[in-house]
Amino acid sequence: MVQVQTLSQPDIQYHPDYKKYLARGQRRKATEDLPKSLPPGFPEKLSSPLVWEGKEIEKRDDWIYKLNDAQREEIHAALNTFKALGLGPGHINQETFPLPTLHPILRELSNEIHNGRGFFVFRGLDVDRYSREDNIIVYAGVSSHIGSLRGRQQDQRQADGTSVVLAHIKDLTRTDQAGNIGGPGSTADKQVFHTDAGDIVSLLCLQTAAEGGESQISSSWLVYNILARERPDLIWTLSQDWPVDGFNNPARPYTSRPLLYHQGATPSTPERVLVQYARRYFTGFLAQPRSTNIPPITEAQAEALDALHFLAEEHSASLDFQKGDVQYINNLSIFHARKGFRDAPGKERHLLRLWLRDPEHAWETPEPLRERWDIVYGDVTPEEQVFPLEPKVQRKNISA
Repeated sequence: MVQVQTLSQPDIQYHPDYKKYLARGQRRKATEDLPKSLPPGFPEKLSSPLVWEGKEIEKRDDWIYKLNDAQREEIHAALNTFKALGLGPGHINQETFPLPTLHPILRELSNEIHNGRGFFVFRGLDVDRYSREDNIIVYAGVSSHIGSLRGRQQDQRQADGTSVVLAHIKDLTRTDQAGNIGGPGSTADKQVFHTDAGDIVSLLCLQTAAEGGESQISSSWLVYNILARERPDLIWTLSQDWPVDGFNNPARPYTSRPLLYHQGATPSTPERVLVQYARRYFTGFLAQPRSTNIPPITEAQAEALDALHFLAEEHSASLDFQKGDVQYINNLSIFHARKGFRDAPGKERHLLRLWLRDPEHAWETPEPLRERWDIVYGDVTPEEQVFPLEPKVQRKNISA
């Protein structure tokens, strides 16, 4: 397939413009000979619990697991058990944070992430009962029963050899760090549909905003089915190499990889497609504008980015994300986003994030993503893990 290359970056920004999206699609259909069939081997349609319509999800609540009082006390006892050991937080695991009755439930919920619907909300942690440090221990402890591996939230170890494994999602635009913000997670801005790095994205809600900030998710498998049926040319575009911005990294100004991957069925695994992308790596955002010294994306790629966002948005579910909720999603089959929000004194939206991997249920990592996954999960020892108590802007990170 031949793509029409632009000589400069297309007219596209971080925040998608629906009129520009429609006009670009009409222009390309009128001027280009677009493929009418899918790339060899790609499925015409995916059939799986991972294919779901957001409006139907919003009508149900079977994706919410609600803690009862006895389970909250079991978590409290596990917190005390861990603290009595005198270990650093990197040593939080299923053995040091024991949950005898919750463990089999959490293991089944991890199976649901990988082989079922792809997400769930764990509701009812009593965050007001604990200090910030204890909330982090509780969050990491419960999460260790979902995914035993915690990933780095930055693209390298810190100067002292430690690795940050917990991120704070909070508006920092009113602090002295505002000029360094290169990602929407540190703003109150709308966050468009994307994926992060790693297998499982987990978020704990410490506090909701005064207004807005709703968490949205969307099935990338449903989006795939729509594109495969209506725009197979965009499947070609997504499955070919893209110039991923290194944001002025002198050693690697950019890398090249697809955004969409196909894995055929094996005797032990079903056929899968995996989408891994974040829009800001192709448009820039605030303190990290798109680099000017790297290849521009094509008009086809610009249309594909908009198609992913607008289809995900149209078919999304808005989760009722409450204080004390933990959201777990399959990062390889689900897009997530956030609506803009407004904070007020005592109502400042504040989430904690972990990237997890469950060796028992983990999907095979596509070869072009293995280097990135190794940065996240490779050799993260208990001794080097750091869990910051307060948010801090990290300009160079691997958040997508």
